[in-house]
Amino acid sequence: MTYSAWFESVSGGDDRYPLNEVIYRCPKSGSLLEVVHDYEALGRRSAAAWMRLFDERYGRTSWPFGSGVWSKHEWVQPQVHPDNVVSLYEGNTNLFWADRYGRSIGLDDLWVKQCGTSHTGSFKDLGMTVLVSSVKQMISEGKPIRALACASTGDTSAALAAYGAAAGIPVIVLLPKGKISAAQLVQPIANGALVCSLDTDFDGCMRVVEHLTEDPHIYLANSMNSLRVEGQKTISVEIVQQFDWEVPDWVLVPGGNLGNVSAIAKGFSLMKRLGIISHLPRLVCCQAERANPLYLAYQRAAAAGRDLSEEDFAPVEAKDTLASAIRIGNPVSLPKAIKALLETRGIVEQASEAELADAVARADRTGMFNCPHTGVALACLEKLVAKGTIRKGERVVVISTAHGLKFTEFKARYHEQALDGVPSAHANLPIDMGREPVQVAEQIHRLLDQRGL
Repeated sequence: MTYSAWFESVSGGDDRYPLNEVIYRCPKSGSLLEVVHDYEALGRRSAAAWMRLFDERYGRTSWPFGSGVWSKHEWVQPQVHPDNVVSLYEGNTNLFWADRYGRSIGLDDLWVKQCGTSHTGSFKDLGMTVLVSSVKQMISEGKPIRALACASTGDTSAALAAYGAAAGIPVIVLLPKGKISAAQLVQPIANGALVCSLDTDFDGCMRVVEHLTEDPHIYLANSMNSLRVEGQKTISVEIVQQFDWEVPDWVLVPGGNLGNVSAIAKGFSLMKRLGIISHLPRLVCCQAERANPLYLAYQRAAAAGRDLSEEDFAPVEAKDTLASAIRIGNPVSLPKAIKALLETRGIVEQASEAELADAVARADRTGMFNCPHTGVALACLEKLVAKGTIRKGERVVVISTAHGLKFTEFKARYHEQALDGVPSAHANLPIDMGREPVQVAEQIHRLLDQRGL
């Protein structure tokens, strides 16, 4: 069976634009575009048949279906030929049962979707495989695309550089000078990207890359390009598949540029439309208090007693935050995110620097190794459980967006009690000891006794 998809404006209208056209906004309305699939064609295969097909492909070696994204080829980008797929075996990430941490905060059924165990260490791989594969398909059809470009706070640049290198397509990344971790900076450097360090913040980098990609020979790879969303929506499908095709009650997502919020909602909505799930989970967009424009808009709407809308939104100048990847004051995917929250009866919560840092440390002590952005979601979860919004017996999934190894400076400074304004309630430092076996053993036993172990 042949499947197809195209671009349409998120603000409505009947105009369609092909996926191989270099276009990011609707020419008529200026609105963002979204990928729309031929749902009638998708619906000709039963829900049971889709589930069986995806289970048969899961983790296999038949190209390109072993990828967690491309195992859902028909739902993602059906117009990319398998020969043009650029895959680094993204997806298929662990749905970690956070039993100890969950019980410590009052939950019986908590899971953490470890998207950071992907190839470049973040969920951005899921969208980038689709975008870069689509560009490779375009080039094979004769499109004169010279390079791929993105503005980034770290993870997007790493993913784009890796997939561009694998495809043999030049990559340009624009980074805010001094505002990303060393581990994130070295990734695009190692993969051969043209790395540009701009004396501005992410929003400033975004303005530059939008201007740069007005040239149709340089293709925009940020999340305002909705091809990215198509890969990221497979997070939802994987979660449901890993729960034996059952849907959780809540999903919490760190929110910066807000592409992932809309992507995750889109994945759940597609499954509901095709009869695979009967209802949608409630989404929580989790923002850092120092970069919280959507949270402020949500509070304005709540105070006025109405649903969230774009009229409630005002951009902010994002301040320094430990959650550097979501330090964004004017998110590009705002309209899509608002639509997603309305559709899922979603809410928006925020976390302070101390709250997110302590949440990371508490969760790490139960076997995880979280990035600060996941810490934002964990801190928001703790607040919502304490308020009674999320109840003890509900099934909850937190989206972990990146690997903690990208943020070792943050973790070291936390345990050294060197983070400004963060008391580091769970600091744990090495203890200097001598070298004599008897003395060292005696000291270790004293410490175990002091800790009640």
